This record gives sequence, structure tokens and C-alpha cells, in this order.
Amino acid sequence: MPEPTKKEENEVLAPAPAPPPEEPNKEKEAGTAPAKEPNKEKEAGTSPGKDEEDASPPGGLPPGLGSRALERKDSEWSIGESPAGEEQDKQNANSQLSILFVEKPQGGTVKVGENITFIAKVKAEDLLRKPTVKWFKGKWMDLASKAGKHLQLKETFERHSRVYTFEMQIIKAKENYAGNYRCEVSYKDKFDSCSFDLEVLESTGTTPNIDIRSAFKRSGEGQDDAGELDFSGLLKRREVKPQEEQPEVDVWELLKNAKPSEYEKIAFQYGITDLRGMLRRLKRMRRVEKKSAAFARILDPAYQVDKGGRVRFVVELADPKLEVKWYKNGQEIRPSTKYIFEHKGCERIMFINNCVLTDDSEYYVTAGDEKCSTELFVREPPVMVTKQLEDTKAYCGERVELECEVSEDDANVKWFKNGEEIIPGPKSRYHIRVEGKKHILIIDGATKADSAEYSVMTTGGQSSAKLSVDLKPLKILTPLTDQTVNLGKEICLKCEVSENITGKWTKNGLPVQETDHLKIVHKGRIHKLVIANALVEDEGDYVFTPDAYSVTLPAKVHVVDPPKINLDGLDADNTVTVIAGNKLRLEIPISGEPPPKALWSRADKAIMEGSGRIRSENYPDSTTLVIDIAEKDDSGVYNINLKNEAGEAHASIKIKVVDIPDPPVAPNVTDVGDDWCIMTWDPPLYDGGSPILGYFIERKKKQSSRWMRLNFDLCKETIFEPKKMIEGVAYEVRIFAVNAVGISKPSMPSKPFVPLAVTSPPTLLTVDSVTDTTVTMKWRPPDQIGAAGLDGYVLEYCFEGTDDWIVANTELIEKTKFTITGLPTDSRIYVRVKAVNAAGASEPKYYSQPILVKEIIEAPKIRIPRHLKQTYIRRVGEAINLVIPFQGKPRPELIWTKDGAPIDKNQINIRNSETDTIVFIRKAERSHSGKYDLQVKVEKFVETASIDIRVIDRPGPPQLVKIEDVWGENVALSWTPPRDDGNTAITGYTIQKADKKSMEWFTVIEHYHRTSATITELVIGNEYYFRVFAENMCGLSEDATMTKESAVIAKDGKIYKNPVYEDFDFTEAPMFTQPLVNTYAVAGYNATLNCSVRGNPKPKITWMKNKVVIKDDPRYRMFSNQGVCTLEIRKPSPYDGGTYCCKAVNDLGTVEIECKLEVKGGLSFCRLLLQGVPPNIIDSYLRDLHSSNPEE
Repeated sequence: MPEPTKKEENEVLAPAPAPPPEEPNKEKEAGTAPAKEPNKEKEAGTSPGKDEEDASPPGGLPPGLGSRALERKDSEWSIGESPAGEEQDKQNANSQLSILFVEKPQGGTVKVGENITFIAKVKAEDLLRKPTVKWFKGKWMDLASKAGKHLQLKETFERHSRVYTFEMQIIKAKENYAGNYRCEVSYKDKFDSCSFDLEVLESTGTTPNIDIRSAFKRSGEGQDDAGELDFSGLLKRREVKPQEEQPEVDVWELLKNAKPSEYEKIAFQYGITDLRGMLRRLKRMRRVEKKSAAFARILDPAYQVDKGGRVRFVVELADPKLEVKWYKNGQEIRPSTKYIFEHKGCERIMFINNCVLTDDSEYYVTAGDEKCSTELFVREPPVMVTKQLEDTKAYCGERVELECEVSEDDANVKWFKNGEEIIPGPKSRYHIRVEGKKHILIIDGATKADSAEYSVMTTGGQSSAKLSVDLKPLKILTPLTDQTVNLGKEICLKCEVSENITGKWTKNGLPVQETDHLKIVHKGRIHKLVIANALVEDEGDYVFTPDAYSVTLPAKVHVVDPPKINLDGLDADNTVTVIAGNKLRLEIPISGEPPPKALWSRADKAIMEGSGRIRSENYPDSTTLVIDIAEKDDSGVYNINLKNEAGEAHASIKIKVVDIPDPPVAPNVTDVGDDWCIMTWDPPLYDGGSPILGYFIERKKKQSSRWMRLNFDLCKETIFEPKKMIEGVAYEVRIFAVNAVGISKPSMPSKPFVPLAVTSPPTLLTVDSVTDTTVTMKWRPPDQIGAAGLDGYVLEYCFEGTDDWIVANTELIEKTKFTITGLPTDSRIYVRVKAVNAAGASEPKYYSQPILVKEIIEAPKIRIPRHLKQTYIRRVGEAINLVIPFQGKPRPELIWTKDGAPIDKNQINIRNSETDTIVFIRKAERSHSGKYDLQVKVEKFVETASIDIRVIDRPGPPQLVKIEDVWGENVALSWTPPRDDGNTAITGYTIQKADKKSMEWFTVIEHYHRTSATITELVIGNEYYFRVFAENMCGLSEDATMTKESAVIAKDGKIYKNPVYEDFDFTEAPMFTQPLVNTYAVAGYNATLNCSVRGNPKPKITWMKNKVVIKDDPRYRMFSNQGVCTLEIRKPSPYDGGTYCCKAVNDLGTVEIECKLEVKGGLSFCRLLLQGVPPNIIDSYLRDLHSSNPEE
């Protein structure tokens, strides 16, 4: 093989001119070169005129021989050139990076007048809208504008696979439709494209009569088919038009002298197919034509010689002394019988004898430091077909051999099928065997697709023949039979035909694929389809179709299965529990083939399908019982019956409807304490079909609507003790029953009950009086009464020396005093008293020592109330009710007198008791006034007392009112007091005036004490009357005394002077308008001290305790609002007691005011204070309590 290194260096030094634009990725069909120029037919039909013994220069070549004949068969690619093979590899690499295409359009071949469709598919999973697709021919021709009669564009979208399909259909193709096409798809920033070729062939089946030698052209440098045979002229199958002989033209001279813009025109005119290669050599020729110092004449660019001929290379040296060396492909040539060197003067000659194909190469000669090169082309003689192909007929599956003979051994022969070259290979069904001059095409296992016209071509001739492959007649020996198989059994479909051929199985029109479940067996003429375990899905219509025959063998397979009921999802006893009110949808899986018919029933009553509350729903693989709103009565046993042609099945299901339990009966409260009670109840009558798990208890106040749950853990028993209730508040309780379904409705509330506690024992039990047969006891109420209140008392006594207590009062008494009667004289008794309320009797209070039953004389004593120690005044018509307590034993005698005379009991009512006497007058009159004397007498002891009673009324009018003087705007009045003062002193007078014109009275002076007055500021020119009312404690007199004359205010010439007012001084020293008062406070409860102060400017307030200023102490808060000063003491203790002072200071002075605060503690004081008892009474009561019980 020649060494390409030197040639590459030469080409790097002289790069070829830029090639004209070509269509990319042009595919080579069956080893043929693509047609790049329109005069390809001319090139295919031309051949050299004669075989020359010596090589002729390029200028002497015939015009039909293109530049391919000038290039080397084994030429290599130069550095910097991109071979078509590399471009193809790049395209294939790019196609692997396709981001949008799922299926790309593929190149194809079509005959003239036929149709062809190219399909492109785009996946739309990641696309939100349809992509944009464009079809191009060449580089720039957009085919969207060419759509019409011969070109149609179509697009579809498959929703289930989300694939867009774009189709371009060429209708009735023409020869000029051939070429390269491109499809581009774009979506937003994504882009993808692919190229494909279309080749249009003539519709005639005959091979044109062409000169086969014209096909033996050499490809130019830089082509991927360099050194290969070019049969493109033969594959076009175009008719060769006779050409007129034209004078020979030197194309090299034309290209040398032409402008670059005329290169394309010359190539088209003279049939140059490799313009690029010729231009590269032309450039090297031009470079060589530079003047050389070593060579006077250089080698011609190229030489041509026939195989076996002789070629002569001649150069002329400028200096005959230079040494000359000849090289072939970079290797020096030594003299031999094949290579002969001659010297003739300055000429140096090299002869190559008996040229063979290996001599086809590049040669160059060196002289000194210079060299010149040329190329030698060796042509082979044409190979002729000596024995033609013969038409052959065969049957499918047979071995076919097509045989021909050529004129030379081991000649290069190409086989064609319908014009397309047959390329044998290890995986091809076509094999070519060469036996010397004999060439045989072998087809193993012929099929109908092998029917075609086969041809063989050599460099000097061709031959063709037709092969017809037909099917053998097929007989069905054993047809398929219909089968009915039980589920799980084996299905075996078997048939036998007369020929050992393959076939296809289909089920319901779809191809059957062999799996682990389904096996397809083919042994000779027998075909089987075996299914080991029959499934329902295996049922259908099966068809066996022998390949290449229109015969079909059908069979039906019917899979049956007895019905079955699947109750695995239920309990062991097939029980289904449903909550009342819910919807039950019980789905029972069933099986069977064909699908069984299901019937539900209950108690021999069928449950039909429909829209009822209880209904059934049937499906091929399940049956369902539906109960829309489950009720208590729906519980029971439900039966399922299945039936199909393979058998029957039965099952029973128990449905249990459970519900929340009924509410329990209202609970009973059996016992009550101060903050607790005990309640009981009975279980509900109906437990809802599920055992009672426990109970929830709630309570509420009677007057409230808010229930509060008392237990968060279920109470298992029917007794419960609520606690932490407020004493004295009425409560109600209720019960909830709980089972596995839920909580029942609440029971009816219990009867209201009040938590109560007994009171503390009564206090201060003392002896009030004793007679010979009676003992009168008195006591005070208990310190702690409680919320239950106090219903009354029980007084008991027992005689000294016994333990038998006798109840003195058969019924409860509300008073704190009772007389025990029927006692023996001189006996001694013990006494105790109990307080009783709704909670029961308290602990007893005992009298500390026995009491002697014997009366004691006590001198009388009258206790006149304080308000009766002075004159008792009442108005006429008011009631008089005077109660005068007295003492004395035995019961004293009482005598009332008025002004020394006995009292008239018809006008005055007198009621006497053992301890007091009452004087009662329903409507007091002035005649009831006087001095009342009371005399109390016990045996020889006498006590007297007097009471002054005055009954008063409104006074009469003044006796006389007269006008004393009138001057200016003033009138002087005087009057005399009234005769009747109403039995009390006159406190004042009211004076009114009236204009004579209107006589409307207006008050001028009120509460006036004197009997004369001056009326001022009267209107000048008016005339006035005046009247006067008398006033005492009861009010104004009913009538008034009016002046008899009127007073006229005359119009004098008086000059009015505006009064002069002095500015009032509002400044004032601080002064307390409401003082602080001594206060009692309860320990632990906030206390406040209040006073009010005024002053201008506003005084500054300071609080002090025990003369120490209170400041920044969180236990105290101080307020001042509109002059009211407040000191709040938060939760005081006895330590907070003491003297508190409020001090007010401004610029005009300082004022202070003090009070004492005493903090009381203890439960008794607190309870009495909350009950509204004044603190001073509580304090005296506590002192008496401590004095009477010093031990406690």
C-alpha cells in the first residue's frame, strides 16, 4: 500500500478551493456514487476512443472522461478535509441526541408515478401545546407552500399514547422530486431536525443499452468512495440518447484560462462530476508552473495506460549534472526489468513495463532540492458475459440458484434485484459463489418476496432473468375443534397441514404471544397451542393462519367454572355487624364462568334488585347486599344462592344491627352532704345489641343549661358520688349509657337537690325566767348557719340524775326563746338546744349548770327608748306605734293615763305582753297630743314613766298683709303671724307677687323668718299684688293672705347706672368636705379609706400610716378623682391596722385628717359582716361572746 504522508504534506501546502454547497448526508445506494451534476448520463455513456501504448497527458483525454479518471484509486484524505464518512458519523451521533423525535422519517425509493409517505412522530408528554413542524427540500425550500395535488401534509394526535404523528405524502412522484429532504420540529427553546433522501426510479423494467465501461470511473480526492466502481450511471436506467461527435476539447486549458465564476458553467457543459477534485489539481498545477531552477520541463500532471501496457515518464533537467531519483508513493524506485531508466542529454526517462493495477499510484522525481510529481491511471479491459441468466420458477422454501459465466476468472461482478444491488453478508439469505468464470447467486428458502427480475453486470456487459416463486398447494389434514374446558384444566388446540410451514395464532383477532402460561408448538406439519391452566381470560375465538396462505383454521374455546362464594373477609361465624342508621354495603366476592346469577333471600323471602331500602346488586365478580338505613329489625340470617351452567353454591351470613343503648331511667339521689351526694340508677332496658361498658355522669345547676361531665373514665357500677358542689345551690344529675357503638341519649334529669350541711350549735344559751312550774330559756343563733338556712330549734331537758332527754317543743320553733312548762316545783333540770335545718340537727348547746324550778320576785323596771325620752312628734294622719319594754317578775300590772285621766281605749289602743307594752294610734289627731304616764306594779314594787306626744299640722295663713311703702322699684310689706300655728312653731314665710294684668303668681322669697320684707327689682310701670304663706315643720299653709291694695311702680326720671362688680377670688386653702371615718376591715379582703377635699390651686395629696408617708408600696393603691381621695389596702392583715392620715397641701395652707383602721380576723366576724351586720354591733357582740365564754 502506498504511504500517504507525502501526499498529505503537499495538500496541506496547497489547500483546495472551497467546494460548492452540497446537500448534506447524501446516502450511497448499493455502492453507487450520488448524482451531483446534471450531465451524469453523458458521463455514463462515454468511453475512451482507443487504447494507447504510452500514457497520454490530460489535455489529450477524450472530452467525455471526467476528472474521476484522473484521480488515484487508493487516494487518501488530506489534512483539513472532512470526509463524508466522518460527516455521516457526526449525523448519527446527533441523531442519538434527539430530544423531540420519537420516530424520524427514513429515506426511501419510489418509482415515477407512485406514491410515498414519510412519517415523523413526536412525544407530547412534556409539551403543553402542539409543537411546530416544518418540511424542507434541500436547505431552504419550505414545502408548506407547495402543498396541493402532488404534496399533502397531515398531522394526527393519539390521546392514549400522547404522540403527535406528522405525515408528508408525495403523490405521483416525478423524476425531479428526487433529492435530500429535511424535517424540523420546534417547541419553545427545544429544537430537533433530521434529513432523509428520496430516490425516484423510472417505471420501466428494462435495462438501457449503455456502455458499461463508462461506469468504471474513479472518484475524486476527498470522496468516501475513492477507488470504488461507480455504477450510478447504470442504476438510473435512463435511455441513452445518441450524441453527435464533437471535436476534442482540452478541459484543463479551459479551466486554467477561465474565471472562477465560470467554473460551474464549464463543469455542466462538459459533464465534469468532480469539479472540486479538478480544481484542487488545477491549483497544484498552477503552483508547479512556477519557474524551477532544477527542471527545464516537469512531468505531466497525469498519465493513463491500459493494463499490461507500457508507460513513459520524461523530465528535462536544467543542469545535466544533477542527480535524479524516482519515487512511487514516497518509496524510491530501483532499476529492474519492470522499471527502466534512460539518459538522453538533459532528459531523464523512466519506463514502466507490463503495468498492472498496483502500478496505479502517485510518482515523483527529485533533482537536487526540488521535485515534481504526477499520477498514473491503469485501466482494466472490459469483462463480458459469455453465458446469460435464465428465467427460473420455484416453490416457496426451495433453494434457488441463478448462474452465469463471464469472460475472465475472478472478475468483479455485481448482482441486482429489480435494479437494486444485492449485498451478500453473513445474515443475508443471498449468497454468491464464484467458480472460475462461473458466478452463481444462491437464495436459501425462497419466498414470494423473492419473485423479481435479477440481473448481473460486468464492466463489459450484463444479463437479466426473471424468478417466479409460488406457493405449494396446502391441504388441511386435521382441523381445529371447539373445546369446553373447566377452569384450571389444560387447553390443547391441535391442527395438521400438508406442508411444513410456519403460521400465526390469533385470539379474537389479536396475535397470540408465547408466554410461560401459553406455549406454541410447531413440529413438522403439526401445530399446537397449549395452555396448561385454563383461565377465564383464555376464552375466545382462536384462529391458526399458515404463513403465505389465505387459509384459516378457527376454533372456539369456552372456559367454565362452578360458582364459588368467597367469605374469607368475614368472621369465623360469618357475622357482619352494622350500626343502626348507617348504610350497609356488603360486597361478597364470587367466581364462576360463565358469571353465576346471585339471589339474596331472608326467611324464604327473596331480596330483589331495585331501588328499595334493602336490595341486592350483582356484578360478574361480586354480589352486594345494600341496606340504606340499617334498623334494629334488619338483624337476622341472609342467604346467598349462586347458579350457573357449571353448578350451584350456597352460603348464609348473619347480620347484626347494633345501636347505642336506650337512655337510663332518671337517677335517684339517696343522700346529700354539704358538697356531695350519692346517686343510684338502673341499667337501660335496651343495651343496643352490645353489652353496656359503663356510664357517664353529668350535673348542672338547676337554673343553668350547661351540663358538666363528672367522670372521664367509665363508671362500671350503678352508683356514683358526685363531689365538689356548692352548698345551697340546687343541682340536677343525669346519666349516659355507653356500649361499643357509642353513647346513648341522656336520661331524664333527677329531681333537684341541694347540698346542705347542718349548722353550728346555737350560742349564748341563758335562763330568761323561772316560775314554780316553768323555765324560760333564750339563746342566740349559731355562728355558722350554712346555705341550708335555719328551719328552727329543738329545746330538750332532763331531770338531774337522769339521762333521759325530753323534747320540750313538739314542733320546731323559729324564735330564740322558749318556755318549758309543766315542771315540778323545786326540781332541777338540765337544758340543751339544737339548731335544725334541711340537713338535720346540729350539735346541742348545753346550759352549764342545773336550773332550780322556783319563781324569783324581780322588781319592775321600765326601759324607755332613747327617742321617747324627748317629745315625740307626729303629723296629723300618721300612725303612732310606741313600744316600751319593761321588766318584772312575776308578770307586772300596767296602768296608762293621759294628762292624769284614763286613756280612752276607743281612740287609743293599748297592748301589753310579759316584756313590753305598746301604744298604737292608727291616725293621729291633734287631740292625741299630751302627756302619757305608765305605771308598772309588781306586788309592792311600782315603776312609773312619762312620754310627751305632740301631733302637729300645717299652719293657717297670716292674719293681715299690707303694703307699708312703695318707692322706686321697691315695695315694703308687713304681716301678722297666723292665729293657728299647727301645734308647732312657725319656721318661715313664703312671699309671692303677681302682675295685675296677668295675675300669675311668682315666688319672690322663700323660708323668710321675719314678718316684714322689702320686695325689690320690680318692673317700672307695672302694678303688683302680693300674698304670704305661713310655714312650719309640716309645710306651707293651705291658704295665703293677699294684700287688699296694689302697688304701682311709677315711672320716674331716674338715671340707670351699671353696677360695678369686683373680680371674685376663687383661691381657697385646702379643706376636707368629707372626713375619714374609723373603719373595720376583714383580714384577706381589700379595704378602702375615702375622703373628699377641695381647694384652689389643686392640693397635693399625701397618705401616711402612723405618721409615716406611704410611698412605693405595692400593697397600697392611691386614687384621686374630682376631689375624692381613695386609699386601697390590698388583702390587709392585722399588721395593717393603725392610724391613717390624709394630708392636703397647696400654696394657701395645709390640712390633715385622720382615722383608725382595725383589721378583724376569724370566721365569725367575716360571716356576720357578709350578712350585713354593722361592724360596731359585731364588735360589741364579740366582746360579749368572749366575756360570757372566757374559757373558749
